[in-house]
Amino acid sequence: MSKNETTSNPKDLFSTYQENIDKIFNGIKQSVPQYHQSITNVQQEYLQAYENVVDSTITLQKEYAKKSGIAANIPETALKVIHDTTEEIVKAASIQNQVALATIDATQQNIKTFNDNAKSFADLNRNILQSWISVFTTKTN
Repeated sequence: MSKNETTSNPKDLFSTYQENIDKIFNGIKQSVPQYHQSITNVQQEYLQAYENVVDSTITLQKEYAKKSGIAANIPETALKVIHDTTEEIVKAASIQNQVALATIDATQQNIKTFNDNAKSFADLNRNILQSWISVFTTKTN
């Protein structure tokens, strides 16, 4: 039954059921953007906090090394290894992000396909039901 068919009789069981289900889903739909924004805010705040901790730690270590006379110079080969490792980490993170986004997109497409198939299945069942009803309905002349 479509929503139009079920809203014709407000005291009908199916109309009441549809009305309440619509309210539930509308409430959920309204909260999704709020959840999305909250999660995004938490991620950004966490990233900023972590960056601040790392920056503060490096600053304190640098100060300590300078004041205590510890040499902080490293050989060129070690610098190259550090830079190369960092580049590889950045590339790996980028690939991981691409895979995660592709997985999310594929999941979304699968859900859309499921939804389309569920609609088709409901239409098929409706047609089968209609054919059964027409076979078993007595025709009065």
